[in-house]
Amino acid sequence: MTEQELKQYRLDLRYVRMARIWAENSYCKRRQVGALVVKNKAIISDGYNGTPSGFENICEDDNNVTKPYVLHAEANAITKLARSHNSSDGATLYVTASPCIECAKLIIQAGIKRVVYSEHYRLEDGINLLKRANINVEYINPDEPVHTPDDSEQ
Repeated sequence: MTEQELKQYRLDLRYVRMARIWAENSYCKRRQVGALVVKNKAIISDGYNGTPSGFENICEDDNNVTKPYVLHAEANAITKLARSHNSSDGATLYVTASPCIECAKLIIQAGIKRVVYSEHYRLEDGINLLKRANINVEYINPDEPVHTPDDSEQ
């Protein structure tokens, strides 16, 4: 790994960890997901999965099934951008779970060029669509130790 690649990897790890912390804001019981949109090393938007603004903060019904109107973390982060003066064109999305197909469509339309995620979702159709759209998709395990080029010399 080159010095530049190592530097980017460490930066990616930090943003993925931050997305994990942001996921803790979710009231969902089955799964908490966090997302950050980063452009030029600045967080321009964030989101976590949950109900729309003004709704009760209960994501699951009595049978522990996610309510159909719960927004995914990526959708929350991208729609939040629509109300700001920021542009996601060329940005990176850091998300704790790999995007579903619906979120993948939003990511493509938002002009996001890179997606970094830390958990595999059971379906891969979202990842496949992103790759088809030439979006750089990377999996990072934030619990994995970072090895530097100097580690092999010890």
